[in-house]
Amino acid sequence: IRLKEYNYSQPGEYFVTICTQGHKYTFGKIVDGEMHLNERGNVVKECWKKIPEHFPNAVLDEYIIMPNHIHGILVLIGPIIGTRQAVSLHERFGKPVSGSLSTIVRSFKSAITKRINEMHVRESGQLWQPRYYDRIIRSEKELQNTRDYIANNVITWAFDKENPEDVP
Repeated sequence: IRLKEYNYSQPGEYFVTICTQGHKYTFGKIVDGEMHLNERGNVVKECWKKIPEHFPNAVLDEYIIMPNHIHGILVLIGPIIGTRQAVSLHERFGKPVSGSLSTIVRSFKSAITKRINEMHVRESGQLWQPRYYDRIIRSEKELQNTRDYIANNVITWAFDKENPEDVP
């Protein structure tokens, strides 16, 4: 749930988590503490790295692609010249706001879905959960803690409740 009246196109750091529908393992697997991307995982990686090409107001920070989700820090550096600033939330009257967090995530998910569908026979159901998780990073300490969390995500996977091979 987005913060009411928060402008998600304004400059700042945003921690984003995007999950596959039903937390289905789609992008690879973790072997001996390392994430091994499959073909679909490589598509996710390519599309993530291209975000700044499509959204000049976005800079990438730390990220990790996991078997059933991606964590990343997106840094928005300001509005794109020639566009209107958002007045509220991430959309205005149901229309996307150029350069906003939701527009970037929506485009990212759409590009991956299209590319994966072109590569493979379409599977039943959706690739992504309809929504995504975000957190506004408000301090340098929180930014560093978030970077550490992302960097250690593969290591902590063995104990994650989303991991069906969870070792208690």
